[in-house]
Amino acid sequence: MLFVSIALTCVLWLTQSLRFVEMIVNKGLSIGAFLKLTMLLMPGFLVVIIPISLFAVVLFTYNKLIADRELVVLRAAGLSHLALAYPAVILGLASTVLGYALSCWVIPVTVRDFHEMQWTIRNDISNVLLQEGVFNKFGDGLTIYVRSRTPAGELLGLLVHDNRTPNRAVTLMAEKGALVYTETGPRVLMINGNRQEVTPGTGKLSLLYFDSYTVDFATATGAKTDRFRDARERSTMELFDIGESEVGTSEYRRFKVELHSRLTTPLYNLGFPLLAACILLTGGFDRRGQSNQVLSAIGLMVAVQAVALATSNLATGNLALVPVIYIAAIIPIGFGLWVLARPPWPRRRASAMAGDSV
Repeated sequence: MLFVSIALTCVLWLTQSLRFVEMIVNKGLSIGAFLKLTMLLMPGFLVVIIPISLFAVVLFTYNKLIADRELVVLRAAGLSHLALAYPAVILGLASTVLGYALSCWVIPVTVRDFHEMQWTIRNDISNVLLQEGVFNKFGDGLTIYVRSRTPAGELLGLLVHDNRTPNRAVTLMAEKGALVYTETGPRVLMINGNRQEVTPGTGKLSLLYFDSYTVDFATATGAKTDRFRDARERSTMELFDIGESEVGTSEYRRFKVELHSRLTTPLYNLGFPLLAACILLTGGFDRRGQSNQVLSAIGLMVAVQAVALATSNLATGNLALVPVIYIAAIIPIGFGLWVLARPPWPRRRASAMAGDSV
């Protein structure tokens, strides 16, 4: 299970890390920050990966035991279906405990840190260097180009296009300048340049030459404290206590569905291996292989996963359907335990042979 989980996690990490290549190229993101940003996504993937990997390894292990005739020996020793599924149940329970730790505690913290870091990288210029030969974009409407940078930090060949005010785009060019940090935020100081603006209505170009000019980033970067934290960032206790008046009707439904999803998603760590075990252990033996049972188990698992996603989406639209989320998570566990614990059904072949002898 560990091997499969690590393999799937590496594949997902590789695919997700491609999303942040743009930050390395355009924002000057360091390798350390890039690795931290992508690692913060991993706990959220583990909640989905662990049940699937556990299902796969239980399916593989019992299929191998059947193919090697080892289950025949174990059954001959008097072990029931439930006793044979005991290792899968124990591992499923341990994974469920881990799933609750991830869902209720680890994931909200990592998602919040991820969004905070992403917000800072995209909007806070104090943590991003102006790259040479690149059109650096900050917020909505501010673009800065720097031809080169001296060892002392002086910027040469500056071009700034400021379109933060609608219908009042301004273009500034300067021979040199510097990035200055003040108490009110970072600014670009421009020396020996000009300011160009097209007058609205007349279409005439207004040209102003200056010895020094500063460009403020405050309206481009925005206030970091105003960022809205979504449902996945909130702690479990916040989701319990939040009211509809605080976030609005639509967000309130999302918050409550997120809460119930955190309480039910770890249960699939037990439900999926039980589905695999009950279908293979009670499916009988076929010398041609157990492909039918394996495909049936995979199809059933996919169906359960689809139902889980569908119930969450439906409950987001109508909170009266929240109990269905719990039903969808409990049914695989109940079904698997019932199939494993019930007495075996009589075989058709055995019944037919008994009729012929009579």
